[in-house]
Amino acid sequence: MGKEFRGTIADQPDFDAGSDAEALYNAMKGFGSDKEAILDLITSRSNAQRQKIRAAYKSQYGKDLIDDLKYELTGKFERLIVGLMRTPAYHDAKEIKDAIKGAGTDEKCLIEILASRTNEQIHNLVAAYKDAYGRDLEEDVIGDTSGHFRKMLIVLLQVISFFSHKENKTYLNILCDLYDAGEAQWGTDEAKFIMLLGNRSVTHLQLVFDEYEKIAEKSIEDSIKSELSGDFERLMLAVVQCIRSKPMFFAKCLYKSMKGLGTADNTLIRIMVSRSETDMLDIRECFRLRYEKSLYNMIQDDTSGEYKRTLLKLCGGDDDDAKALRKAMKGFGTDEDTIIDIVTQRSNAQRQEIRRIFKSLLGRDLMADLKSELSKNLERLILGLMMTPAEFDAKMMKKAMEGAGTDEHSLIEILVTRNKALSYKKSLEDAIASETSGKFKRILISLAQVHLHSSCIQTLLADACNSESDDMEDKFMSILCTRSFPHLRRVFQEFVRCSNKDIEQIIKKEMSGDFKNAMFAIVRSVKNQPSYFADRLYKAMKGLGTDDRALIRIMVSRSEIDLFNIRKEFKETHEASLHEFIQVEMLVVSCVFLLIHTACICACVTLVRSDEKRVV
Repeated sequence: MGKEFRGTIADQPDFDAGSDAEALYNAMKGFGSDKEAILDLITSRSNAQRQKIRAAYKSQYGKDLIDDLKYELTGKFERLIVGLMRTPAYHDAKEIKDAIKGAGTDEKCLIEILASRTNEQIHNLVAAYKDAYGRDLEEDVIGDTSGHFRKMLIVLLQVISFFSHKENKTYLNILCDLYDAGEAQWGTDEAKFIMLLGNRSVTHLQLVFDEYEKIAEKSIEDSIKSELSGDFERLMLAVVQCIRSKPMFFAKCLYKSMKGLGTADNTLIRIMVSRSETDMLDIRECFRLRYEKSLYNMIQDDTSGEYKRTLLKLCGGDDDDAKALRKAMKGFGTDEDTIIDIVTQRSNAQRQEIRRIFKSLLGRDLMADLKSELSKNLERLILGLMMTPAEFDAKMMKKAMEGAGTDEHSLIEILVTRNKALSYKKSLEDAIASETSGKFKRILISLAQVHLHSSCIQTLLADACNSESDDMEDKFMSILCTRSFPHLRRVFQEFVRCSNKDIEQIIKKEMSGDFKNAMFAIVRSVKNQPSYFADRLYKAMKGLGTDDRALIRIMVSRSEIDLFNIRKEFKETHEASLHEFIQVEMLVVSCVFLLIHTACICACVTLVRSDEKRVV
C-alpha cells in the first residue's frame, strides 16, 4: 500500500471485457489468426483484466480462451501468451509441475520461484497447485528432490511467520549461529543455514548479513560458496540474493538466460510474465547498471517475430531511449525520424518512464526539449503522445475553451467518450460554466461529473420521449448524462424492442443546436464508440483543409484503446482504409503547399520581367 508502482503492465483505462473478448474471437476465427492483434491486446491489459476477458469469452462463446489460444498459436509465442492469460499463482503452479514431471528435474525453475516469492504468493501457489493437479505440492517436491536441497525447498514452501524482535533468540545469537555453522568450525552444519535463512524476515536478515560480514570478514555469499555445493549452494545463494535485492536477482537470471549460444526461453518467459506487473522497471535499472546495456536491446538481439514483440512489450521500453532522444535533438538540426520511431513505438506508460529517465539521467525536461526542437503539427502530435491521457485531455479541454469562441465539437467529443475525471489547475466545471451557456452548459457539466447507475431507466426514457419539448430535453439529459455506457446500451436495445422507436431519430427530430449535437454524440458513443470516432476522423479530413487538432486529438487518445476497431469501422463505412485516407490527405496538403510555392515563384518572375526596378 502506498508504494510506487514499478511494473510495466497496468490496468487499461476504458476497459471493456466483452469488447476485448469479441476482438480476440475475431482475431482467431477463420483461416489463420491475427497474431499482432492478439499480442497487442493481451500485453496492454493487466492480469486481473485478462481474467475478466477470459470469463467474458466463456460467457459469450461457450469456449475457454486459453484452449483457443493454444489451438491457434504455436511454439514460444504460444507459451508466452498462454502464460500471460493465467493468474500468477496458476502460472507458477504450471511452471513447477513442468519442472518436476517426467525424467529429470528443472532445479533452476524450483530455485527461482521458491526463493523469490512472498508468503502470500507461496500460499496461493500451494492452493493453485492442489486445485489444478489434485496433488500436494510439498509431497511432489519431496518425491522429486533429495538431501539438504529438498529440506530447504520444504522450508520455503511453508507460510512462515516473520521474525519478531520479542523472540528469545537475539540478534547476536543469529549472527553467532551463522558463524558457528560455517566459518568457525570444520565442516558445515547445513541444518542451521536452512533454519536461519528459511525462517527469518527479509528486513531483519539484511541487517544480519551486514553484521555477519563484520564478524566473519567475508560476505555471507562467500561463506555459502566455500561451505556448500551443488543445487543446495545455488538455492541458498538465490535466497540471499532475493533478500538483498530481488530486481538484481532477476536481472542476473535474465542475463544468464540470453548470454552465449542459445536462449533459455522457459526462464525468459517465466520472469518476463511474473515480474511485468511487479518490479520490471527496477529489474531493467539493475540490468543496465550491471551489464552496461539495456534489457530491451538484449531481448531484441536474442529473439525474433511475435515472440520478440511480446517480450519487448512486457519489458516496457528501452532504457537507451532517453539517450537516443537526446542525441536526436543535440547539435545542428533535429533527427525527426528517430524521435517519431521511438515515441510512436512505445506505450504511454513506457513514454512516461522515458520522461523520468531523461530527467534523472540527463537532468533535462524532455517535454521542453521536444517543444524547442519540433514545430507546428509534429510538435503538437509528439507532445500529445508524451503526455499522460489525463494531461492530454485536460490540455485539449483548455485549448477548446481559451481565446475568442469555444470549440464545442472538441468539448462534446472528450466529455462524451471519457469515463475518467480530467485534472487541471482550474476546476473543469468552472471552466465549462464560464465558456458555455444554457442547456448545452448543463449537459457538459453533467458529463464532467461521475457517472451514476440506476435500474428503471427504460421507463424514464419512454416518459422523456412523450414529454413536451423543454421537459423532454431535461429528462433526456438526466438519463443520458448519468448512466454507464454498458447500462445505456442495454436500455437502448430494450427501448427499441418495446417501442419501435430509435433514440437517434427522436433526437434529430426534437432537438437542435449544440444540445442536439451533444445528445447525438452520447447516443452514437453508447451504441458504437469506434464508429463514432471513425466518423469524426472522416469529417476531420474530408473536403478542403484538415482539422489537424481533431485528427491529432483522436489519434493520440485512442491509439492504445480502440484504434484497431476504429480502423475497421472506418474501412467498412468509407470503403478506404484510415491509413490510405491519411496518406492521401497529407499528399493533398503537400500538393497545395507546392502549388502555392510555385505560384509565388511565377508571380515573382512576372514582376521581375515587367518592372525589375520596382521589385528591387
